[in-house]
Amino acid sequence: MTSNLRTAARQFHEIGRDFYARGWVLGTSGNFSAVVRPKPLQLAITASSVSKGALRPRDVLLVGTDGAPVGKSGTKPSAETLLHLAVARVRGAGAVLHTHSIWSTVLSETYGSSGGLRLAGFEMLKGLEGVRTHQHAEWLPILANDQDIPALARTVEALLESSPGIHGFLLRGHGLYTWGDDLAQARRHVEILEFLLETLGRMEALGHGPREDS
Repeated sequence: MTSNLRTAARQFHEIGRDFYARGWVLGTSGNFSAVVRPKPLQLAITASSVSKGALRPRDVLLVGTDGAPVGKSGTKPSAETLLHLAVARVRGAGAVLHTHSIWSTVLSETYGSSGGLRLAGFEMLKGLEGVRTHQHAEWLPILANDQDIPALARTVEALLESSPGIHGFLLRGHGLYTWGDDLAQARRHVEILEFLLETLGRMEALGHGPREDS
């Protein structure tokens, strides 16, 4: 295991324990990646079907631009590796994090037919990179889930190319994808977006609609 891969594995372990405790990656859900080499693109990514709350070094592997493991590996990369590669390639992201929280799942179904949901007027929006005011309106697109991962990766690429200002997206009935220049920024984006999704969900449960005052 290379030094960069070991570093990513340690960071994934910490993030996984935290996200699991918050209920964002229960069971074997979720997946994490970090760029360890930009050209040719290589990612450290979590293995398929492992608990993110108890990640071990052998649960993290290196993949190339085609999503296949680099070198010998006794584990299989996340089934959604091509989505991580699409985000890293189109956005130039240094890290991609995917969660399966209750609120992201509920709201992706609630707003699925609208193609996305609007988050506006919340102070926490300023935690998103480049956002300077609570008056910002963040559009969080919702894509139909698809077991044809290559096709879904192409859909993700098209979305990212056509919507350069977004910080994440939802897969319907599935969960949140977000990214950052590095794992610290990507982790912050998860925390901000998960907070906002839960806030919106709770407001609606209390009979309040989405914020429209931005």
